[in-house]
Amino acid sequence: MDTTSIGRPDNDFIQDVLGLGGEDLKKCYQCAACTSACSLSTEQNGFPRKEMLMAQWGMKDRTIEDPGPWLCYYCGDCSKVCPRKANPGETMMALRRYLTSYYDWTGLSRRMYRSGIWEIGFLLLMAAVVIALFTLPHGFGFGLLARSGPAPLTHVMLDRFAPVAIAHRADQILALFLAVFLLSNAARMFFFLTRGRKIPVGLYFTYLPVFALHGLTQIRWKSCGSAETTKNWLRHLFLVTGYATMFLLVVIFLPWFQVQNNSFHWTSFLGYYATAVLLIATTWILIDRVRKQDEIYRYSHISDWLFPILLFLTALSGILLNVLRLMDLPMPTYVLYTVHWAIAAPMLIVEVPFGKWAHLIYRPLAIYLAAVRNKAEELSAEKKVDLSEMVA
Repeated sequence: MDTTSIGRPDNDFIQDVLGLGGEDLKKCYQCAACTSACSLSTEQNGFPRKEMLMAQWGMKDRTIEDPGPWLCYYCGDCSKVCPRKANPGETMMALRRYLTSYYDWTGLSRRMYRSGIWEIGFLLLMAAVVIALFTLPHGFGFGLLARSGPAPLTHVMLDRFAPVAIAHRADQILALFLAVFLLSNAARMFFFLTRGRKIPVGLYFTYLPVFALHGLTQIRWKSCGSAETTKNWLRHLFLVTGYATMFLLVVIFLPWFQVQNNSFHWTSFLGYYATAVLLIATTWILIDRVRKQDEIYRYSHISDWLFPILLFLTALSGILLNVLRLMDLPMPTYVLYTVHWAIAAPMLIVEVPFGKWAHLIYRPLAIYLAAVRNKAEELSAEKKVDLSEMVA
């Protein structure tokens, strides 16, 4: 690694990394055992030693322009071989938390990662807004209190309590909100990883399949090699299919998915699949975090707990809601419908653009841009060789 022109260490950056879970940074003696053990480390991207060094020296700008933290999937192999009993994998996770907060132009991610009170408080605030939309009379047309007549209390009539057309429009507005914030933050990441580099425009199009492949499958995680890593990758893959399916059902297929009374639609099968996957995967993940038997679960930031817990509660409340609907219990159904959305909507609003979920776009984007950068450097080196031969 080129250590010329390092500049003055950024002590605030060092303290941020330490406070976000990188305490073991103090133990690192730069022996490079971690990088030797990492099956994903390459000559172009030799992590985690390089990232550990940059964090120790307070090299904020270098870290912001480095895709390395996102190329790590935290399999734990680096931590197992560290002679100092440090946890380089968790330091890489701390760097990802820092970068997530840095990409976010609103500043909300930074507040959330630095204080669990902010994250929980923002989730509760969004939940209160959702509950108000369902209960305040004469608001947006939602809610039992905005309805007249006894019909909603005699049988379950979800379309009277929450008209599907209004609910569908609200979901689409929510999706637009998420896209604006998530994509604008991703654009900032794109800028930081490409600034000051001469990259042919054609390379961005040539390597788009790389972004699509890793965005949809996270297949690189499987290359870590161990059976434990393969298990974690498969579990994560199924989890992603679960909430991606549920997101599509809500944003696109809600007019058919939100069935009335005891009716049934083919989208219900997708709903059953998504719910089962979310319940099983999140329960499994939470049990592993409680047991702390795997290297990757030795340390857990509050954000590592909140996201799977919210996914679990969203799936569980969805199942109970469907049971109450089929039992034709009006008031319990309406109440649980409100509770269900008071869990799901804040999770999406807070965790997708500002929290842990955002890694699902940041990581494939980093892999894609790392490939583009490496190829641009190869072409530049070849051009220099050609020019030197011509001069000779």
